[in-house]
Amino acid sequence: MEYLDKYIPREYLALKINYCRKRLAELPETHLAKHTVRGIQTVKVKSGAHRFNLSSATGKALYDAAIERVELERDLAVYEAIWDRYYVLPPQQFVPPKIVRTLRTGSGGNVVMDKQFFDSLKNDANTKYPKPDLYSFNGIKYKSAAEREIAMFYTEMGIPFKYEPEVLLAGMNRPQYPDFVFYVKELDTCKIHEHYGLMSLSSYIRDLKIKCGTYTDAGLLLDQDVFFTYSTEDQPLDIRYIAAKLNAVIYGTLISGSGDNPV
Repeated sequence: MEYLDKYIPREYLALKINYCRKRLAELPETHLAKHTVRGIQTVKVKSGAHRFNLSSATGKALYDAAIERVELERDLAVYEAIWDRYYVLPPQQFVPPKIVRTLRTGSGGNVVMDKQFFDSLKNDANTKYPKPDLYSFNGIKYKSAAEREIAMFYTEMGIPFKYEPEVLLAGMNRPQYPDFVFYVKELDTCKIHEHYGLMSLSSYIRDLKIKCGTYTDAGLLLDQDVFFTYSTEDQPLDIRYIAAKLNAVIYGTLISGSGDNPV
């Protein structure tokens, strides 16, 4: 837990704790019961006074709920332990909201940046240039050590992400490939993270200016829907910088009255 224990942002940690508590309250109470009939052992899911076979739709749904409950209880214990280690007062209690943010696509329509959108994105879709084996992690080749470290950070935080997925944005005649698009399951929304590692080059500064305009033209808010991080050869990436940026976009989304953008 090199990153999780040391660098998980406070507001994001509180969000995770409240999300786990919310989901645990929503899930049905289930138990797995073993039965032996004529020497053959079977497993059924028990909910209240009823038992369901795992092969049935209800049984499978209850079994999935039981697995989710185990995972949530495990995660909650970890998050609460981290909170108790660093903070005196308990986290504020709130119901995590569902955030509805949209982007304008190249076809002129709007798409909600939710789990369905995230699942539709192809991971590592940019094949315009070769990537070195030197910066590999979990089977993906990254362009730089900084990008690989970002990927490791998101992985340990339990944040699903796609690296350089293909995204069609309004006003562009070709696909865009953001460095990272990650999914915040606690809010059911996505964020875009662009990292610039050669900010000493004028070409990178020009590209940054163009990308800011591209994202805003697609209806996205800077420092909320999309955010940027930077490093140079003299000032390499510090993971605390990523944690601070992540905390800012999470907190900004939670408190901003403009966070919801219904289609």
